Amino acid sequence: MCGCAGFLAGGSSPLVELQTAVRGMTDTLWHRGPDDAGAWVDGEASVALGHRRLSILDLSSAGHQPMHSLCRRYVIAFNGEIYNHLEIRQKLKAESWQTPPVWRGHSDTETLLAAFSTWGTERTLQVAVGMFAIALWDRQTRTLTLARDRFGEKPLYYGFARGKLGHNANKVHGSGPLLFGSELKALMAHPEWQGTLATDALEGYLRFGCVGGESSVFQGVAKLPPGCLVQVSLADVLAGELPAPGTWWSAQRAAGEAMQAGRLEGPEAAVSAVGQALGQSVRHRMLADVPLGAFLSGGIDSSLIVALMQQQADRPVRTFSVGFDDARYDESTHAEAVAAHLGTEHLTLQATSRMAVDLVPNLPELFDEPFADSSQLPTALVARLTREHVTVALSGDAGDELFGGYNRHLWVPRIWHQLKRLPLPARRALAVTLRAIPSHRYDRMMQLGGRLLPSQLRLRTFGEKLHKLAAVLASPGERALFAGVAAMNHQPAALLGGQGPGRVPEALFPALQQFTGVEWMLLMDTLHYMVDDVLVKVDRASMASSLEVRVPFLDPDVFHTAWRIPAEIKLRNGQGKWVLRQLLYRHVPRELIERPKMGFAVPLDAWLRGPLRPWAEDLLASASLKDLPLLDTRQVRSLWRAHLRGQGHHAQQLWAVLQLLAWQRRWKPSLP
Repeated sequence: MCGCAGFLAGGSSPLVELQTAVRGMTDTLWHRGPDDAGAWVDGEASVALGHRRLSILDLSSAGHQPMHSLCRRYVIAFNGEIYNHLEIRQKLKAESWQTPPVWRGHSDTETLLAAFSTWGTERTLQVAVGMFAIALWDRQTRTLTLARDRFGEKPLYYGFARGKLGHNANKVHGSGPLLFGSELKALMAHPEWQGTLATDALEGYLRFGCVGGESSVFQGVAKLPPGCLVQVSLADVLAGELPAPGTWWSAQRAAGEAMQAGRLEGPEAAVSAVGQALGQSVRHRMLADVPLGAFLSGGIDSSLIVALMQQQADRPVRTFSVGFDDARYDESTHAEAVAAHLGTEHLTLQATSRMAVDLVPNLPELFDEPFADSSQLPTALVARLTREHVTVALSGDAGDELFGGYNRHLWVPRIWHQLKRLPLPARRALAVTLRAIPSHRYDRMMQLGGRLLPSQLRLRTFGEKLHKLAAVLASPGERALFAGVAAMNHQPAALLGGQGPGRVPEALFPALQQFTGVEWMLLMDTLHYMVDDVLVKVDRASMASSLEVRVPFLDPDVFHTAWRIPAEIKLRNGQGKWVLRQLLYRHVPRELIERPKMGFAVPLDAWLRGPLRPWAEDLLASASLKDLPLLDTRQVRSLWRAHLRGQGHHAQQLWAVLQLLAWQRRWKPSLP
């Protein structure tokens, strides 16, 4: 795992200037690769590749980057891991019978270069199984290729130093050198950087808590989409317009092909197929030349990953969890029980509210784009603990998106089935009734009566969920209902004084004829929530501590297998992730697992009224709000006062506003 950065300017430049600029960019990524640094420049084309290395495979200097191919045609700066690189070496040997490859070391970077030299770009990407962001310079054609892995596990930003809005939304526009990097802070370190705030991204950010899709928070800077590549020539840079990315792998297409390949109709066949695919994925992701462990929350996904690791290990797997001093948010005892049963070597970080609160001012540095998923706090804390003992950790992320683990996957079809029978006025009246009771009173009712309910109906944040339901009761269709349930703020344009595009919920996600109902929701969560939120959170929170996190669920074979399973098997007997549950019960007793879903949550409501109140009120002061005039000061302050009085549930909306203000204060973007 590493960080990469660089630029392509065109023309010719002194080597010293190029070296200084690219090293300044990669220095900002020190946390992603503290073990080594490298830079390569070509003065005639004014191209520079920079790299920071976290040594995982081949700890010797043979893994140093940027790296040249043996034929000297290609130079690469690569961030990620290729789990099947040893198999790729065998394929290259078999196909190169006259001149078999000569290997200088055993790094996956060298394997990639040999494959690019032999097979070309697209075939190499198709064969590679892993997480990666790649910058490849072709010295013969003088083109720069940027490529990203199938699911978007590793980030890759690219754009012009002086970016601007263009007429074609699919292309990147601007002037000056083309910059790229693993994080935005690397682009911002270039001496010609002039970042202008992309105001059209703010409504989506305030709605979902992240800057989604291909856009970034800066004009003329984009995120390369998962499964895509873009090839840039010197002429493109000089013209100030880059070609649109091409797709080398598509989750939507792969899901459709899997559904057509033959359904796994029987429940037992589904469980067996997932066990085989996931077990192989775990085995591949345990390859490392450094100490390795796993996150363990005690939930279904992480427990299953750890169980499969322990099954294949010759010594106790090292596992890590985080516990809070607030019992409502503490899963550590569950994790410890699972660890004891599986026989892992387990450590729990007993985090206090003070530890999490102390981390809050550092979030704009850690997430150098506005990001408001508050589970970023416990994720960063457990990553910090884990890095004290291992360099690589496996996680259970993406199990929810592939196998139906979110409450909305169960509840949206049921709710819509009932809602569509009610006239709109009746639904609006019901919403008013639900909102009349404060959320904390609903929580109290759940505490008192929850013991009488089945475990899957015991909801920790019952009041928040009822208020969320009230906000979407007037939805015109199932797609709009899903968009509303998935959002943290249903009227983000109001916080912008009505200046945003004000998109209606049903326009936020595309209607796909091939996918309907639960399968459509699973695909939308994979393409959007997982890519824009979950994987961003995991990458930034872990790499801040120089920890590599690997995600076994995000394997092409696991994905293919998951999409061969009908929705009625994934969601069965009123439970999500039925297949994963059955597989886990082979390793862990049912009673250790069956409990309400908690997730990595924090008591944000209480913190904003308590220890975080001075920080929040400083950001909400007049001088701070004036620096971001796009926000409607009256609306923001009204929301803050309502929260302090306990009127409604506004913590998530306020968290998004506060993170935006904190980001603006740290990075000071130019306003259009």
